[in-house]
Amino acid sequence: MDIRRRNNVTVTGNPEGPVVVLAHGFGCDQNMWRLTVPALAEDYRVVLFDYVGSGGSDLSAFSEDRYASLSGYARDVVEVCEALDLRDAAFVGHSVSAMVGVLAAGMAPERIASLLMVAPSPRYIDDDGYRGGFSAEDIDELLESLESNYLGWSAAMAPVVMGNGERPELGEELTNSFCATDPDMARVFARTTFLSDSRDDLKTVRVPTLVLECVQDVIAPREVGAFVHEAIPGSTLVTLDATGHCPHLSAPQATNVALTGFLAELR
Repeated sequence: MDIRRRNNVTVTGNPEGPVVVLAHGFGCDQNMWRLTVPALAEDYRVVLFDYVGSGGSDLSAFSEDRYASLSGYARDVVEVCEALDLRDAAFVGHSVSAMVGVLAAGMAPERIASLLMVAPSPRYIDDDGYRGGFSAEDIDELLESLESNYLGWSAAMAPVVMGNGERPELGEELTNSFCATDPDMARVFARTTFLSDSRDDLKTVRVPTLVLECVQDVIAPREVGAFVHEAIPGSTLVTLDATGHCPHLSAPQATNVALTGFLAELR
C-alpha cells in the first residue's frame, strides 16, 4: 500500500531542517494547519497528512476495526514516519491527536522525539477526581445526535468547538470541515475520540512535551491541561490568551510563538 497516498501526505518547508509532523483533530484535515506552516517552513521540514476518512485520504483504506481505537490512528502515524524514514521528529497533535502522538511515540520511539500537544484531552468524560468537561450522559447525547443527523450536528457543534462567536467565519470553516468528512467514518472517529481514556498512557511519556491550552475551552477545560501537565514528568504547560478548541486557527500568532519557542529549545 502507498502510505503517502493513503494519508494524503504533504512534505514542505526546509528539506535540511529538523522534522515537524502536524496532526489534525477530529473532523478536520491538514488544511487546518495552514496558518502554522509558514511559521515553521523556513527552519523545519514540515510533514502534514490526513487520517484515513478525513481530507484527501484514500477512503477505500478505511477499516472500522482498525479505527475503533486510537492505536489504529497511531499506527497510521508510525507508518507515515516509516514511509518517509523520519527520525527524531517533533509531533504536533491537535486535540485527540495529542493522545495519538503519545501512543505513536511509544510504538516507535526512534521516530518521535518530542510531543507538542495543542488543546489535548486524555478523557472527555468526568470521573471520580477528574474533570473532563462532559458527563457520560452528555457524550451519549452528543454521539446519538451525531449518528442520527451528522450534518445538523456539525452545524450546531462546530461553532461551539471553535468558540469565538464574534468571528462566525471560524465556526463556519469548522462546520464545512466537519461536513466534508464521510459521516460513517466520522461516526467511528467520534466514538473513538469521545469514549477514549488515555490517562494511563500519559505516564509512559519519556520525551520533551509541550502542553498548550487556552484560557477558555469547552472541549478541554483548564483542569484537563493541568492534569496532562502533572501526569507527564518534566512537561511544559503554556496557557494561551485565547478561547476555543482550535487556537491554531483562532489565535495563530500566539500558538506559533509557543510552538516555535519550544521547538527552538529542542535544537
